[in-house]
Amino acid sequence: MAHSFRTEINCSPGQSIELQHKILTLGSCFADQFGSWLQTNKFQVLTNPFGTVYNPISIHTLLTSALDLTLEQELFLERDGYWFHHHYHSLFTDRTKESLGVKINQQQQKVKEFLYQTDVVILTYGTAWVYQLKSNQKRVSNCHKVPGSSFEKKLLSVDEIVDSFQRLVLKVRAIQPTVRILLTVSPVRHLKDTLELNSVSKSVLRLACHHLRQPGVEYFPAYELLLDDLRDYRFYDRDMIHPSPEARDYINNKFSDRYFSEATKKLIGMLNEVHRALAHKPFQLASPIHQQFLVETLKKLELINVHLPVQTEIDQIQSLLNTHA
Repeated sequence: MAHSFRTEINCSPGQSIELQHKILTLGSCFADQFGSWLQTNKFQVLTNPFGTVYNPISIHTLLTSALDLTLEQELFLERDGYWFHHHYHSLFTDRTKESLGVKINQQQQKVKEFLYQTDVVILTYGTAWVYQLKSNQKRVSNCHKVPGSSFEKKLLSVDEIVDSFQRLVLKVRAIQPTVRILLTVSPVRHLKDTLELNSVSKSVLRLACHHLRQPGVEYFPAYELLLDDLRDYRFYDRDMIHPSPEARDYINNKFSDRYFSEATKKLIGMLNEVHRALAHKPFQLASPIHQQFLVETLKKLELINVHLPVQTEIDQIQSLLNTHA
């Protein structure tokens, strides 16, 4: 009797995401990877505009603050001659509190303007553990190397996540009523919390996502695809924390199966062929064989250019052809 040592998750087709749709990703480092992959495939994406953020409350707060153009003054801090803000990634820093506030406000404006046109928001939750300042009971997104004794570590409840999300949805739908929200739980493991507490955290996130499903809000099983479908340490990177490139490709392909039309998948396949061709480094750039290869690749790009913005790739090949003509 034949045995199958794998349980594959079937990502049956859902409502499609098209190349002309505008997509906002926000959340953990998995949201960075996901957004970069969509950008490579020529989708119109704003990827993690506030930097990586891991817990749901902070993700919701960042979006709400962008819509309201507000900034909590109590969460500014100065360290080693630079200013930071506890809600924002260390990418957001400056020499003065005022200039940092301007920098953050400009990014909030950018996100708010993008949200007015956004078709799909992808939120990736990484952990249900949060840190709260003892001095003012404010929850933070980034500790910015402030001593751990200044914080109290707490586990979010499902109800807290649900209540925070519902308030966010009301605000987002007030400016963009048709926006779709895709929820994912990051498969990246938070080993600093210990495996046991990481499991507790992911359970809270997964249960919250289950309760958040409603018209226009759906769940994509990135977490389950790695933990239950692939289910093997070969699909983790060398740090045994992050998904390997093969695992990321597998999850991306499952996302394609669910959300991309056959026409979109065909275009992306052609584009990936071109990218692989451009990544190839021949020994003789001026050889007739390679020059003919570039001509054929250019023809493919000109076909794709009707549907995808590939002028950068076209310019790159034309430059190579002109240089070695």
